Amino acid sequence: MKYFLGIDVGSSKTHALIADGAGHCIGFGKAWGGNHQGVGYDGLTDVLQKSFKQARQMANVTAEQIVGAGFGVAGYDFPSDREPHLETIASLGLSCHVEVVNDGVNGLLAGTSHGIGINVTAGSGVNCYGRGPNGEEGRTVGNGTDFGEFGGGIEIVWKGLHMVNYAWIKRIPPTALTDIYLEVTGAKDELDLMEGLSNENYHLFPFITVRIFEAAQAGDAAACEVLRWSGEELGWLAVSVARQIGMENDEVEIVQSGSVFDGGELIIEPMRQVIFQHVPKARLTRLDGPPVVGPVLLGMQMAGVDGYPVRQTLIQTAKELVQE
Repeated sequence: MKYFLGIDVGSSKTHALIADGAGHCIGFGKAWGGNHQGVGYDGLTDVLQKSFKQARQMANVTAEQIVGAGFGVAGYDFPSDREPHLETIASLGLSCHVEVVNDGVNGLLAGTSHGIGINVTAGSGVNCYGRGPNGEEGRTVGNGTDFGEFGGGIEIVWKGLHMVNYAWIKRIPPTALTDIYLEVTGAKDELDLMEGLSNENYHLFPFITVRIFEAAQAGDAAACEVLRWSGEELGWLAVSVARQIGMENDEVEIVQSGSVFDGGELIIEPMRQVIFQHVPKARLTRLDGPPVVGPVLLGMQMAGVDGYPVRQTLIQTAKELVQE
């Protein structure tokens, strides 16, 4: 029996999954985040080894029995990252072919019918990757605000802060966001909030996104504007990558992955409008299943196996096995 390994390394958690050739997931392991930009390569080594060991023990499979392995890793952004990542992966003792990609590719592989299309990831941050039918690849930088790429949780939170400030300086009417930001930071009033943030005594975190969605659902105009803006920005990421891979006039699959999309139509509808204006034949889908299925499919590819005929089996059995 042939076995395949996939590991999804995020900034907050790591998932490892082992599957057999029929697409049945038989081993799962998890660990904390392993983005080398935050935990270093020693930290990445730790999460790879811990998650792989758990998956291997559950599956009762040795490292030597793995015939192909794929790794989708947060923080793997540039060509200069390749060698240190491969050196870290070598610590697992695998003797098979391996491949490492950015974790933005995970949703692309897991969410499209044949690994062709675009994945827009919106969690705490934002990323977008695409692959065309002839192997063309497209991407965004994936490092957010510095490069004008918006729509993830932290960008939504900062846009919400803009609205709180606008209400304070009376550029816009009062907003429910003000009370939310005062509550989560413990600030006494708007002036204290601005001073505390400026002096780094207060800090903002992506979880505030949930409160912004709640305010928008209750009809707060400023919160609705934040989500409209965010959705449009996510749409532009997809449009940009569609142009890079030459699929703006095709029936390209665009996968929406990440927790931000749990907010539903408040953010999806403005994203859809931008996409359909510029990529009119696009087909939008929500990622159905754990992103770690993507690296498993990549691992199968490394072993010369087409995993897409068993993709649905991988997704279904992964849902039964993977624990957040």
